[in-house]
Amino acid sequence: MKKIYTKVSLIAALREIRDMGWIENRRHGNAGGVGNTIEDLLGIEENNLPIPNAAEWELKCQRSNTSSLITLMHMEPSPRTLSLVSSLLLPKYGWAHQQAGGKYSEEEMSFRSTINALSRTDRGFGIKVNHEERRIEVSFESGAIDSRHKEWIDTINNRIGLQELNPQPYWGFDDLFHKAATKLGNCFYIKADVQKIDGKEHYSYREIFMLKGFSQSKFIAAIEAGNLLVDFDARSGHNHGTKFRLRQNCMPEIYETAEKL
Repeated sequence: MKKIYTKVSLIAALREIRDMGWIENRRHGNAGGVGNTIEDLLGIEENNLPIPNAAEWELKCQRSNTSSLITLMHMEPSPRTLSLVSSLLLPKYGWAHQQAGGKYSEEEMSFRSTINALSRTDRGFGIKVNHEERRIEVSFESGAIDSRHKEWIDTINNRIGLQELNPQPYWGFDDLFHKAATKLGNCFYIKADVQKIDGKEHYSYREIFMLKGFSQSKFIAAIEAGNLLVDFDARSGHNHGTKFRLRQNCMPEIYETAEKL
């Protein structure tokens, strides 16, 4: 049987793990070892916290002192019926995959881009917060493209032109908040120090935060501040999904209350 926790017993279990000091990675070779190891110690699967009679809780773990982004959720842009990543962004704005002609065919295209609201990528992509239409929009600005991509600019001009995206992929506020609040309504956020001992990775789960009340206004503020980004990862053969990802140490900023245990 799966282990069942109350919120109080889960907090106690997390404190015990914190007090254990350095713990060997239970999943050697797994990039998600920080989260997998604590899940194993808690006896749970895929951060599904079995707390009955309570609001849903998410478990998020992150390495300390890293610039890596933390993935909050996956969500494809609207209109979803148009599948705009695979029908617009990849075929019209994609570029040659770095392994085209090797692992993949010569024609393999890539659209891998992490975009934010404060700056444009070197290929001119960014996001805009449209308060009037209540949506987050993917935007393209040809004037922001770095000159080293001149050959790619010429192909874009031939394929579709250099104007703003049309149709423009977006996420409606209401859809976005519903998905985020359902998945992230309340969260245990844990930061782990990492070091190698005898050649094996070990973790010290030294900081545990209990985050309550996902905030819509703070979520939008994080986007406008450039701390919440959108990550595309598609190639001709497969769309690996569109993710909303948060910068290091910013998790508590999107909740109404943050309590350090």
